[in-house]
Amino acid sequence: MRHVPRWVLLSSGCAPVLLIGGWTGAALFEGPAYDPATETISALGSYGADGFWIMTTAFLALGACHLLTAWGLRAAATAGRLALGGGGLAALAVALLPAPSSGGSLGHGTVVAVGFTLLAVWPVLAVHGGAAAPWALRLAPSIGVTVLMAAGGAWFLIEMHRQGGAGVAERVVTFVQSVWPFVVAVSCVRRSQARDGRALGRGDDASAGDTAGRLGPRD
Repeated sequence: MRHVPRWVLLSSGCAPVLLIGGWTGAALFEGPAYDPATETISALGSYGADGFWIMTTAFLALGACHLLTAWGLRAAATAGRLALGGGGLAALAVALLPAPSSGGSLGHGTVVAVGFTLLAVWPVLAVHGGAAAPWALRLAPSIGVTVLMAAGGAWFLIEMHRQGGAGVAERVVTFVQSVWPFVVAVSCVRRSQARDGRALGRGDDASAGDTAGRLGPRD
């Protein structure tokens, strides 16, 4: 397994914090006129929104975090890292193509859909190493979290269609997508530490054996 640097824990761990902080802070600027249960996150970053600059900054920071994490997660398969990096680029594009103050936007909607899809499939694409791989890079948990994200996306579309709790659904699925890279990073670092510990233990045993051999009786 390839070494994963510890700074990946910082880049991946900051992603959900920045996302939640962004939508919370932007909603505070919007005041009671904004309903987080029914309105989307994109509305907070739309043209003319009072919290526009906070949500835009959060999107940019989130994209940068995903790009850094994709670069550092060397234990993951290349296809998964590319998909995660693509999700980061999509977050940057969302900031550069904000939703209009009213109505829809083909460009914004396309970027959001592409970003969601890439972040939903990257866990499966990142599977690498079989049973010897870190837990979060094994097939079963990766399929499970991808299915969970897909279900969350379907929930969001249903709520949008019925004009219900779209805001809640979007926040749940985007939180899962933002936190999973951190779960993978922790899994990789812990696996690396365990492997290094076993290697150190074998080295100590071998050194002790050599010493005993040198000090033992000679014929």
